[in-house]
Amino acid sequence: MRTLSAALLLAAACGGNTPAARCPAPVADVVTPAPTPPLPPAPAPAPRPIDVEAIRTQSATRSFNLGTPRLVGILPDGDVLFLRTGPRSFTAELFQLDAATGAVDKLASAADLVAGDVKLSAAEKALRERTRTALRGIVQVIATEDGTRLLIPLGEQVFVLDRGTRKAQPVALGAGYPDSPSISPDGSRVAFVRDQDLWVAEVAGKKPRRLTAHEAPAVSYGSAEFVAQEELDRTRGHWWSPDGQHLLYQRTDETAVETLYVTNPAHPSEPPTPFRYPRAGSSNADVKLAIMPVKGGKPVWIEWDRNALPYVRDVSWSKKAPPTLVVMNRAQTEARVLAVDPKTGKTRTLLTETDAAWVNVPDGPHWLADGTRFLWASEKTGQWQLEVHAADGALEDTVTWPGFEGGFQVDETGEIWLSGSSNPTESHVGRLAPGAKQVEQITATPGVHGVVVARNGGVRVLMSTTADGVRSWTAYRRDGERIAELPSVAEEAPALPAVALETVTVNGRSHHVSIVRPRDLDPARRYPVVLQVYAGPGVTTVWNNRRAYFKDQLLADTGFIVVRTDGRGTPRRGRDWERIITRDLITVPLADQVDVLAAVGARHPELDMDRVGTVGWSFGGYFSAMAVLLRPDVFKAGIAGAPVTDWRYYDTAYTERYMGLPAENAAAYAATSAVEQAGKLTRPLLMVHGLTDDNVYVVNTLALAEALLRAGKDFDLITLGSTHMVVDPDAEAALMTRQIEFFRAHLGLPAAR
Repeated sequence: MRTLSAALLLAAACGGNTPAARCPAPVADVVTPAPTPPLPPAPAPAPRPIDVEAIRTQSATRSFNLGTPRLVGILPDGDVLFLRTGPRSFTAELFQLDAATGAVDKLASAADLVAGDVKLSAAEKALRERTRTALRGIVQVIATEDGTRLLIPLGEQVFVLDRGTRKAQPVALGAGYPDSPSISPDGSRVAFVRDQDLWVAEVAGKKPRRLTAHEAPAVSYGSAEFVAQEELDRTRGHWWSPDGQHLLYQRTDETAVETLYVTNPAHPSEPPTPFRYPRAGSSNADVKLAIMPVKGGKPVWIEWDRNALPYVRDVSWSKKAPPTLVVMNRAQTEARVLAVDPKTGKTRTLLTETDAAWVNVPDGPHWLADGTRFLWASEKTGQWQLEVHAADGALEDTVTWPGFEGGFQVDETGEIWLSGSSNPTESHVGRLAPGAKQVEQITATPGVHGVVVARNGGVRVLMSTTADGVRSWTAYRRDGERIAELPSVAEEAPALPAVALETVTVNGRSHHVSIVRPRDLDPARRYPVVLQVYAGPGVTTVWNNRRAYFKDQLLADTGFIVVRTDGRGTPRRGRDWERIITRDLITVPLADQVDVLAAVGARHPELDMDRVGTVGWSFGGYFSAMAVLLRPDVFKAGIAGAPVTDWRYYDTAYTERYMGLPAENAAAYAATSAVEQAGKLTRPLLMVHGLTDDNVYVVNTLALAEALLRAGKDFDLITLGSTHMVVDPDAEAALMTRQIEFFRAHLGLPAAR
């Protein structure tokens, strides 16, 4: 199309019968092009339908992990025990891989042994919550020293399975629920806790004997207290002597510990369940340890400075070595390894570990088979290293390996297996042969690798998920000969997530980032961004493993780009990187996440940095709430799942490790409290919490909800009939669908650039 000038239009009209007087003299034919109007914007695509079936499949298969083998252990004859469910079942059965032939067969299932459902006590339910055990059926198996018999607890009944005959017999434990059962090294006795006391029963069927008599309602014997189970990685409260003739056990007095009550609104006729829960700054349980003959008698009380070192982190008692304790002060800035004289109860210090911020205590110490030395992982130099100590505690040698992260195993020959990687998005396996000076790296393929090593017999199982998502569980002999694969029956995913790993530099620091884009990404559009976040101590979220991102991909495919990063305060980057959050759990983590997001957004224009949301669970839920409160310029919407909203509501051992005591760090407790910052909310916030959560109690979310209400702020709230874990697949699928809808409503859809 063209536009004619006014002169040309007039000339065109002066033709035919038009009088000459009315027509001007002819003029040149001049054409002036008009500006081209802009093309109308392409219509925005309709929102991609939420693939509810894909979400349900992800939930029903637990991201395609149900049906994979879960290693129990390796027996002295080399046979490998493992648990496995069906591909969409939470009920685990016990299997065995024969080291001689590589054959796999089923040893037992709960359905074979118990008629009807397995009923659990409140203590057992709480312990499974502490260990994040979502499985049912057979979830615990304990072998005797020679591996010929296996203890299998199933609710109110306990069975001993003879591996030779494949027959399981119930142990006569009397009336009442037997908590924390354990079997003696020779397989002749079972110890357990009932009605707050420690009992012993003969497997042969004699009447059980009660070894202790608790003196008050808040006193118990033989069980670990809450903070040991949840925060100190110690779930047991009694231990057998190597000869099976004595028990070392815990006495717990929780008289001064606050009682919290959890009510299940779905069953209002049921009474609330009481839990002894020490909130930050309040009284902990008073823990003592004693040794007693299993036939009964006077206990020998173990002596150490319990006032200065009240936390019991680890207890072990192995052949040719003394009973050994790892105890810590309440601030967790000091840990001591103590050797116990079992006859007198007196202790001597083998080593002391200190850190001005906090001590990361590894598993162990691990005594060598002959009892002449023990191994201890230390972070005192700023990086993890493995120390070899003489029996009296003297340091004899130090083993270093780039990226060593503190985890190790040792067999009876002194062969040491280590885990770690100089790349914090991966984990590899290293081996130090007896007498060798240098660690040999066993795995090289990019990905995440781990190993379980038999204490004797030389068999090991290598567990690998490579960067391309290939999984394997492979048993090997000591000489490296492959025995067989532990078979998986898990469903195969239709497609693995399409994740990109990158490294960005912020203020001279490198940060690892994962980016998951929609599978149908339109390069002509910009996408709202969702930060999938944890950002707290002890957890790494960015892994070179495509299988770690199924939920990210489901979210991305509905119109978002999902980003993760691990900032300072997270592990696997050295002491200084991790300890910078000391006494303040939000300032540095929030700054790092914001800075990394900005760097990623500057690199990739398809990320719309004006539309960023954040979602997380537990510490990640806390982070998400604080992110929308403190940085609304960056985060336009947040979903806070099971969040701690004020650290004064959370437990002593975790909170005080990082924040110190509330009375000594009051300003920081206030500054890191979402409840006290509630008046700053200007962005949409969705809170989600299980009403029966006995880890992060729902009081956290209710307190923030009330503070927001009083401040006149709008918010959304979803309550679940769950604990800290959302196990029910239907509930998990419904929750994920709601999260997608929330982000679509507040971040919008992909838009033209």
